[in-house]
Order: sequence, then structure tokens, then C-alpha cells
Amino acid sequence: MVDRKASTTWEGELFTGKGAVTLDSAMAPPMDVSWAARAENPEGQTSPEELVAAAHSACYSMAFSNMLAKNETPANRLDTTAVVSFEKGASGFSVTRSAITVRGDVPGIDAGEFARIAQEAKDGCPISRALAGNVEITLDAALL
Repeated sequence: MVDRKASTTWEGELFTGKGAVTLDSAMAPPMDVSWAARAENPEGQTSPEELVAAAHSACYSMAFSNMLAKNETPANRLDTTAVVSFEKGASGFSVTRSAITVRGDVPGIDAGEFARIAQEAKDGCPISRALAGNVEITLDAALL
């Protein structure tokens, strides 16, 4: 088992307060977070949903890259974006969707095989599995 740790310091109440997220294993400076960055305009700050999107795009890229290599069609490049939706519903705010878009430069593979492996990577990525059953996960995969 491998554990990863992130920490947040928060000051004030939700709507006017602010915080800073620190990723313990990264050399990155703390990232500012606020309600406004989460629900309105980020203005140079991040949000929990953006951090989930970052985790999902990175995890998916790693899973897909591995599966393409096992297929003996390693990718020259994968460009992956995840857009995580944060919406207010009847029971409050929720993360409702993670929409993955991937474009790949993968020699020796046809579009159908690329799409099949892309779908398997979506279903098998550990972050997708963590979100499964709670968040709609969509995929738009195409060769460059």
C-alpha cells in the first residue's frame, strides 16, 4: 500500500474565507483555494474539483499509456483533459461528472482498437474506479 498526503489550512467561514492546499510530495508551492474559486471565478486559485480533474487526467493517461504498451502499440503522445462538474442539486452541491477527452499519437493502431483500449482504460483507471457509482464518467477518445 502507498499513501499520499495533501493538507489544507482554512481561515474564516465558507463564503468569505480562504485556504491553501499543500501537496506533501510535490515541490510546488501551496495552492490557494476559496469558495469563489470553486463556484464562481477562479482568479488564479484552484478548487477541489480542479484537483480531482488533475488526478483523473493524470491517472487516466497513465492507465491508457500502460494498456497501449501492453497492446504493443505504445503511444508517442497522449493529450488528456478531464473536466469535472460541480453542481447544486436537491440535496446540495455534488461532483456530478468527469468528462475525459484524449487525443493520441499512436503509431500502428486503428481508430477502433484505439477506442476500445481507451474505454478499458477509463473503466480500469484507479481514479475512475474511485468515482464509479457516484460520478458520471464520459470519454471522447480519438487519434491525432
